[in-house]
Amino acid sequence: MSAVPALFPLFHGLFERRPLIDASNQESNMPIAFKEWAVTVRALAEGEQLLTLRKGGIREENRDFELTHDRFFLYPTFDHQRNNLVRQSHHPELRRALEEGVWADGEPPPRALIQDGGIQQPERVRIRAWAEVHDHYEINDPRIVDGLSPFHIWTADYAAKRLRWKPRHPLHVVVLRVYRIPRPVTVRVQPEYHGCASWVEIDRELPFEGTPVIADGEFDRAAAEIDGIVREAGELAGAASLA
Repeated sequence: MSAVPALFPLFHGLFERRPLIDASNQESNMPIAFKEWAVTVRALAEGEQLLTLRKGGIREENRDFELTHDRFFLYPTFDHQRNNLVRQSHHPELRRALEEGVWADGEPPPRALIQDGGIQQPERVRIRAWAEVHDHYEINDPRIVDGLSPFHIWTADYAAKRLRWKPRHPLHVVVLRVYRIPRPVTVRVQPEYHGCASWVEIDRELPFEGTPVIADGEFDRAAAEIDGIVREAGELAGAASLA
């Protein structure tokens, strides 16, 4: 990863490029998984989304998100997943994302996607992909959020709301290099997997194997474009502060 340029201190308050994690400091021997909406996990695993946006939930330590792992499996959850927060163009994926869960009585009916209370949680979920952290930024500039819109499937309004929530905390932008494992692994949903936490420890072996969902050259170009979006907003702000 390239060094942060000398201009960085001028717009430190608008974004910060975080160093990647030292994997040697990760203590758990159990597979670690990152929780995201099932429809988002599906988009990541299909190469339709390259990043995630995150702030801390009520079950996070210090109620703030911390990127404590540099590679992890993608755990699909239906907690809080809402169809009106996903772009209209990806609404068909909401139905297909039900395949990420295994329900004792069969998949929920399509009307469950729009009813109050959301979707009942499955007994098992299918884990089909894992990710490496390619880049990590902390931002608080809405122009950056707007610019990143092509790289995720959420509505622009939802992404903006993530930025505005807990305004004294930065929004984490995590660029992910995603790999699809050769065969999906079905995992039983444990009680501790529920709730507003980003990380879960999976109680069975999972393979860090598979192929990237996006070709190297295509991913490198997209990651460079994301980096450019973040830096351009910072440079504009830095220039404005000197005017």
